[in-house]
Amino acid sequence: MDVGLDRHWCALSGSTRTVTLLDTNALIWVQKSHPRARKVMRDGRLYVSPATLLELQYLHEAGKIRLVPGAMRAIVDDDRWAVDDPPPTTWFLKAVELAWTRDPFDRLIAAHAQVRGWRVATSDRDLIEHLGAACIEL
Repeated sequence: MDVGLDRHWCALSGSTRTVTLLDTNALIWVQKSHPRARKVMRDGRLYVSPATLLELQYLHEAGKIRLVPGAMRAIVDDDRWAVDDPPPTTWFLKAVELAWTRDPFDRLIAAHAQVRGWRVATSDRDLIEHLGAACIEL
């Protein structure tokens, strides 16, 4: 599966925790045990946003990725990460503030990380640029 991903992860400014929220591309890499994900996989506790689950389904429906039956349940139940549910009102109000993107999934994932004070593992240049954090090439 090639979804045209770059090879970066990004930490939110000011975060000192070793907690990482996986962007959709990072989740795909970790799930596939891609070599680019090694650094993220050994870097503390990993979390997935419910927004990422919706984005995966959207990408599947758009024909950009292929999901096998039961894929969502397998992602939710995977021991390599946990799915985190931030308080919806706080999360969505934070997403409303992120007017630098029209991508609803970028807004939700960035807002999720900001609400929790976590860093984001991503290759998305827009997220990397607008989160204003230090990035490391994977």
